[in-house]
Amino acid sequence: MGTQSNDSSNPSTDQVKLPQNQETTDIQTSPNPQGLPISTKPTNAAPNAKTLTLLPLIFLIYFEVAGGPYGEEPAVKAAGPLFAILGFLIFPFIWSVPEALITAELSTAFPGNGGFVIWAERAFGPFWGSLMGTWKFLSGVINIAAFPVLCIDYLEKLIPVLESGWPRYIAILLSTLFLSFLNYTGLAIVGYAAVVLGIVSLSPFILMSLIAIPKIKPHRWTSLGQKGVKKDWNLFFNTLFWNLNFWDNVSTLAGEVDKPQKNFPIGLLAAVIFTCLAYLIPLIAVTGAISVDQNLWETGFHADAAEIIAGKWLKVWLEIGAVLSAIGLFEAQLSSSAYQVLGMANIGFLPKFCSVRSRRFNTPFVGILVSTIIALAISYMNFTVIISSANFLYSLGMLLEFSSFVWLRRKMPSLKRPYRVPMGLPGLIIMCLIPSAFLIFVMAIATKTVFLVSGVMTAAGIGWFFFMRFCKSKKLFNFNDNEEIHEGSSFG
Repeated sequence: MGTQSNDSSNPSTDQVKLPQNQETTDIQTSPNPQGLPISTKPTNAAPNAKTLTLLPLIFLIYFEVAGGPYGEEPAVKAAGPLFAILGFLIFPFIWSVPEALITAELSTAFPGNGGFVIWAERAFGPFWGSLMGTWKFLSGVINIAAFPVLCIDYLEKLIPVLESGWPRYIAILLSTLFLSFLNYTGLAIVGYAAVVLGIVSLSPFILMSLIAIPKIKPHRWTSLGQKGVKKDWNLFFNTLFWNLNFWDNVSTLAGEVDKPQKNFPIGLLAAVIFTCLAYLIPLIAVTGAISVDQNLWETGFHADAAEIIAGKWLKVWLEIGAVLSAIGLFEAQLSSSAYQVLGMANIGFLPKFCSVRSRRFNTPFVGILVSTIIALAISYMNFTVIISSANFLYSLGMLLEFSSFVWLRRKMPSLKRPYRVPMGLPGLIIMCLIPSAFLIFVMAIATKTVFLVSGVMTAAGIGWFFFMRFCKSKKLFNFNDNEEIHEGSSFG
C-alpha cells in the first residue's frame, strides 16, 4: 500500500515510487533541518520475511495487553463485584477500542517496524518521534523485567530455595537469558508459542468457570462491596487501565506481519473480543460462585478461588498457567521492544548497526540484546517506583499518540489508509479526548517521586535525541540516509 498525501502544508515532501509489481507503491521522506533522515522506510529484512500470520498475531496482541485474567482481582477489592464487572465490561469501549482502532489505522497506513515512532515523526517531526521512542521503549523494557521475577515468585512455592540469595539471582538470570534466546530464534516461533501458551494458561480458567456454574448465585453480582470496606477508586481505575492497555505495542511488528493491511484490523478486533472475554468470564463466574472477605481479592486470588471451587489440583494448574502467562507476556513485549529498536534504526533515529539481524533467524539481534541487558539490570532492583514511572512515561506516549493520530488526519487527509476509522475529525477528537482525560487523571495522582524519576527519564530522552544528532553531524556512526531510504524494499 502507499503513503500518499496531497498536503499543501508540506510541499517539499518527496514520494518515491517502487516498481509496480510490489505491494508497496511509495515511501515518504521529508526535509530534515536537524540532520536526521525521516521516512516510513520498511524493515531491512529480506522481502520474504513476513513470518507473522493472523493467528499468531492475535495471540501476540493478547499477550501484549493481558496474558489472562491474572491481575484483575484488585478491582473487586477496590470497589466490589458489581463495579468490577461493569468496569471490565465498559472500560474497553472507553480505552481499549479507541487505542485498537488507532493502531489498526496507522499500522496499515505506515506498516514499518517503527510503529508509533513513525506516527509521531510524520505528525510532528523527528524530535517528537525520537521522544516517543524513548518513552515507549523505556516503559516496555521496564515492564519486561517484571515477568522473569514473577515466574520465580511462583516457582519458589515449589522450590523454596529460590526465595532469596544467590539461587534467586541465578534463577532470574538464567530464566531471562533462556526466554530471550527463545525470542532470538524467530518471530514465527514466538508467535506460535504464544498460541500454545495462551491456550494452556487460559484452560484452567475455562474449567473453573464451567465447574462454578452450579454454584453461582446471581444476586452476588449486584453487590456494591462489603460493608465497612472503603472504595479505593485509585486502585480500581489503575487496575482497569493497566490490564487493558498496550494495544499499540504490536505496531512495532508491522513490518513482519503478512498482509498487514488485511491482518492488522482483523487481528486487533479478534484480540479485543478475546481479551475482554478472558477477563469477564472468570470474573463473573468467581464473584457469582463464592462469597469471601472482600480484602482477600488481592492479585493471585483466582488461584485460591480455584481451590475453593474445584480443589487443590486446579489451584496448582492455575499457578502453572500464571508462569506460562508470564512467559508469553515476556516474549510478546520483548519482541515489540526489539523490533522498535530495529525500526528506529531504519528511519535514522539510531545508528545503522541497531538494525542488524541474525543471519540464521532474521531477528533483530541488537534490539533483543539491548532490551535484555536493561531488563536484567532492572530485575535486580526494587523497581516499584521505576515501574510506576514507566507507566507514567507510557501515558505521556499515549497522549502524543492520540495527538499524532488526529493531526495526521488533518495534515494528510488523502493519505492512503487501507483501514480507516469510520469517523470525521470531530468524532475522532471526541474519541481521543475521553481516554486522554483518563490518562491525565492517572498522571495527576502520581507521587512526587514518580514525577521526578519520569522527568529524569524524559530529560535523558531529549539528551539522547541531540546526542544522535551530534553523532550524525560528526559521522561517529553510520545512519540510514536519504539515498538508502530511496532504496527501500517493499512491505505489505
